[in-house]
Amino acid sequence: MKKKNISSKVISYLIYSDVFFWSAWGLLGPIFPIFIINNIQGGTPLVVGIASAIFLIVRSLLRVPLGILLDKCISEKDDYFVLVVGLFITALIPFGYVISTLPWHLYFLQTIYGIGMALIMAGWSAIFTRHIEKGKESTQWGIDSMAVGLSAGIMGVVGGWLVTEYGFNLVFVIAGILGVLSSIILFGLRNNIKGVFDNGINNIDLKNIFDWREKERGSK
Repeated sequence: MKKKNISSKVISYLIYSDVFFWSAWGLLGPIFPIFIINNIQGGTPLVVGIASAIFLIVRSLLRVPLGILLDKCISEKDDYFVLVVGLFITALIPFGYVISTLPWHLYFLQTIYGIGMALIMAGWSAIFTRHIEKGKESTQWGIDSMAVGLSAGIMGVVGGWLVTEYGFNLVFVIAGILGVLSSIILFGLRNNIKGVFDNGINNIDLKNIFDWREKERGSK
């Protein structure tokens, strides 16, 4: 029963974090192309396409290798660490948009965004899958999908209204704050992810991510 309660708490916190995260990016989704065309020097539909492509390509290329590396690590603390780091990285991206004026600024930020998102997806999916309650797999995935879809959809309207009334910068700042909150929420799991806070941040054994290669060689 205790394990079930812990798993329920972990799932709940992951969903809460997901709602804040996708609320942040829901604010930006509908307005981002308009921002590029109106506020970036030389901003064109082509620049919009390149910026989107950079993010998707970087995220896609990193997703599987990160998953393989994390699967080689037995401890869940590595998944948690990668997830929180990814959330913090992506939370900084909207603040970068505030000071962006040239296409290459966007391309750089989109590259970092792709890296951060790959980290998030690798860590989040591993922890969520591990703690999902048996017999409720479809329900709990569905709850997350519903919560994310509703929050991002509502915030899309809010983002459009805020830009109309107050401009892009306010929306970027709010999105960044929501992104930071999405990572802070996960500190509520400090007693439920084994090993993460035992001896502080230095207890995260990052070298495990690379040591698996040596172990594999030794076993052959």
